Amino acid sequence: MRFVYYGAAVLLYVAALPFLVFLCFKSKYTFSIPARFFLKNNAPFEPNARMWFHACSLGEVRSLKPLVETFAPSDVRISVMTQTGFREAALLHTAVRYLPFEIFLPFWIRPQDVLVVMEAELWPLLFISAKAKGIRTVLLNARISDHSYASYAKFAWFYRWIFRYVDTVLAQSEEDKERLAFLGAKRISVVGNIKQYQRYGVTKVYDKPKNKRLIVIASTHEKEEALILEHIAIKENDTIVVVPRHPERFEKIRRWLASYATEHRRSFDSLSHSERLDSDFILCDQMGRLIDLYAVADVVILGGSFVEGVGGHNPLEPAFFGVKLISGASIFNQKVLFEAVENAKIVAIDALYDVFEHIDEVRPSFITPKDAIEPLLEKIRGTDHDR
Repeated sequence: MRFVYYGAAVLLYVAALPFLVFLCFKSKYTFSIPARFFLKNNAPFEPNARMWFHACSLGEVRSLKPLVETFAPSDVRISVMTQTGFREAALLHTAVRYLPFEIFLPFWIRPQDVLVVMEAELWPLLFISAKAKGIRTVLLNARISDHSYASYAKFAWFYRWIFRYVDTVLAQSEEDKERLAFLGAKRISVVGNIKQYQRYGVTKVYDKPKNKRLIVIASTHEKEEALILEHIAIKENDTIVVVPRHPERFEKIRRWLASYATEHRRSFDSLSHSERLDSDFILCDQMGRLIDLYAVADVVILGGSFVEGVGGHNPLEPAFFGVKLISGASIFNQKVLFEAVENAKIVAIDALYDVFEHIDEVRPSFITPKDAIEPLLEKIRGTDHDR
């Protein structure tokens, strides 16, 4: 099976070469594509680290921070898939690499003690090659959402093959445990979502105007900004900050939001133009500012949950700062995290108007305290003796 898979991966790589070369010239992939698919400036890790963590992107790297910080930097390796993930991992002062495409992994991987792979990064040759080098393998934060379970089940035979090479699976919920067991996972423990261990720090302190209510509409997707604004009644003393999820939409939303503000005879600005929060409508068109805005917000309306197919976004970040939190009902990717938050309002779009009208009567949200991280570390290391 592994030889058939490797051969198919080689054929796919050869067929995709022209497209990969084209992507090298896109700013979003300037470093990641050459490193992953051509091994440019991407030498193998030095061997014999205690922990090798693999995460796809920025959010997953951030969620690993509480675990990484329990080890000396020299004992940790981190591999990523994206440029934003690489930059975030570099802040942890450990060895960081882009994970190469699978055909290179048998030759690229060096022996380490433990490989911890985040969530759905189920690359067969990553686990197979790691086991061949004597590395203990762990799948962390594992989950299978309602939305994707049918797709996984159709290819259960494929995942059962992969899970033969995974020593330990740490699932987010009992439901995830059952689904993972059906797919062939062994030695499964339910540990919740590791994002519950994370603490959030402010990098920039914003001055909120006095006598103003600051409302952050966060992590919005295509058409979601207009949908949300259509279903809330904005008061005279409200400042609305819109934070699109993807930076490539900044310019489009800037034009739209400026026009919307003019139509409603309200003022408009963007954070790239002014860092003051005294306009009526403000576009956050700078990366890395969402946590800073949560810290001064009165109300957060969390996007990715009022449109289909996204599945919501992380409610722990705003809840950490004790804001009044509203989310749409489509949160299939964040169910475990919402279970860890008290007082969040989860509503269908048709109910948003009434909930927003009475949001001042709702108590602020907060995160249910999580147990110490040491039991989780014991399961990762394989020293918990839970058979």
